[in-house]
Amino acid sequence: MSLPGAVEAAVQAARAKKAEDAVVLDLRPTADFTDFFVLLSGANQRQLVAIADAVRDVLRREEGWRPTHVEGYPRQEWILLDFDSFVVHIFTPATRAFYDLERLWDGAPRVEVQE
Repeated sequence: MSLPGAVEAAVQAARAKKAEDAVVLDLRPTADFTDFFVLLSGANQRQLVAIADAVRDVLRREEGWRPTHVEGYPRQEWILLDFDSFVVHIFTPATRAFYDLERLWDGAPRVEVQE
């Protein structure tokens, strides 16, 4: 299965800022509030902000998309960018391990992300 263009653009923008452990979960069979979760990790809080800013900039410029909701910039342990049909989660490693969304949504198929 190929990813929608905006989801793929979000992943590539994050990777350009050295995001790690990119995982896309297809929530369409299990949830009705969004289609995909994009899960990413950054090494530290500064990198989380850089990744989030890059995703926002690329999606606005290339896809004409703006997030409908943003959370996490003040604390910068977990930044969430909600684009309605997909949600980008950017975590520090400790926060990602604590919330473990991959386990929480383990019934959702993982979508391979192109390098």
